[in-house]
Amino acid sequence: QVQLVESGGGLVQAGDSLRLSCAASGRTFSKFVMAWFRQAPGKEREFVAAIRWNDITTWYADSAKGRFTISSDNAKNTVYLRMNMLKPEDTAVYYCAAPNRWVVPTRMTDYAYWGQGTQVTVSS
Repeated sequence: QVQLVESGGGLVQAGDSLRLSCAASGRTFSKFVMAWFRQAPGKEREFVAAIRWNDITTWYADSAKGRFTISSDNAKNTVYLRMNMLKPEDTAVYYCAAPNRWVVPTRMTDYAYWGQGTQVTVSS
C-alpha cells in the first residue's frame, strides 16, 4: 500500500510562487514515476508534471513549461512542485499521484494512488 500526502497550497497573488510537497510512505520509490495533476472547478483533471525517480526524467504540460519545476528527494521519499509566476488560471486543487505499474506519465488513468489534494488559489 502507498500513501501520498500533499502540502504547501495556499492563497497567493498573481506573479507569486509556491512549492508543493508530496510525501510518500509504504514503500520506496527508487525506480518509479510520480506526477502532479490539477483540477479546477467545472473542469476535467489535467496533467501538470511528472518525474521518473531512477534517472530524474521529467515531463511537463505546456501550461507549466518555463514556470513550474518538479523535483524529488529520494532520502525523504518526497516529490516537489515549485510554481513560479503564478496566474489566476493556475487556481485548482493539486493532486499527487503514483502508479502501481508501467505508465504513460501524462495519462491520468494509469495512476493507482492519489493524495487528498491541496488547494492553490491565485488572485489577480
